[in-house]
Amino acid sequence: MKYSLFPETKVKVSSIGLGTWALGGENWGGARESESLEAVAKAIELGMNFIDLAPFYGDGLAETIVGKAIRGQRDKVFIATKCGIIRSNSRVSVCLSPASIAREIDLSRRRLGVDVIDLYQCHWPDDETPVERTMEALTHWQNAGAIRHIGVSNFDVDLLKRACVVAPVRTLQIQYSLLERSPEKELLPFCIQNNIGVIVYGAMAGGFLTGKYHKKPQFEKSDARHMFYKFYEDKKFNNVVKIVEDMKKVGRPLNQVAINWARGQQGVMTVLAGCRRPAQVVDNAAASDWDLEWTFNN
Repeated sequence: MKYSLFPETKVKVSSIGLGTWALGGENWGGARESESLEAVAKAIELGMNFIDLAPFYGDGLAETIVGKAIRGQRDKVFIATKCGIIRSNSRVSVCLSPASIAREIDLSRRRLGVDVIDLYQCHWPDDETPVERTMEALTHWQNAGAIRHIGVSNFDVDLLKRACVVAPVRTLQIQYSLLERSPEKELLPFCIQNNIGVIVYGAMAGGFLTGKYHKKPQFEKSDARHMFYKFYEDKKFNNVVKIVEDMKKVGRPLNQVAINWARGQQGVMTVLAGCRRPAQVVDNAAASDWDLEWTFNN
């Protein structure tokens, strides 16, 4: 496993991190807890020490599972979780108010069984709460020793700049792949210039870059691929097919090509790879064993 330095520290985090949305059992077709525990154990065994979570993943279930899996080996992992997406019955909203953050930090630490969260990230921008108030709250919890580092997710450049004025923002988590390269315009250059580590999700574009879809798929509305990845739409699906055919020229498993491409981009600290089974972890982790020398033009 290859590693990157976490910004402004000597801490090394795995260049391929464990994404845990699927472990929550929702939006990805369900998951078995026994397999999920084995998957986390396999990730740690392979040196995949960066584990990315959120209370939203299974309404806390992913955090609970990871908490069980890391018991007795907390020193082997770097725990990154989030705040801001709130469930109330069937309703989902975004709230990054200081009071809401205080509740979420407490609940996440309990589920994970940890005193300190290594990286605490705003999951999604909150249009109702000024980002300055949110950053002030996170700085308070950092000073109190509940979190070590502050990060944000899905922020645009303007919001990121405002956040950085108030708090030491160390990371930005974004969707970035061969099919989604818009971060190259502003976000990546800003992060590189300001030593903000970029955490990538969606490197495999929800499975589209693994070559599993040979024709336009149909997803349920609750499926994450329907919500986040629009590459199956008629006008875009042809581009998916074209890029996948180009990726095949590398002669490696397509999932590893997709991860490897993202891992090799300047400014990228960690690429998240989701899984539900140990075999998937092994397959994804292997993308760290070699370096991509192929240039893609999208």
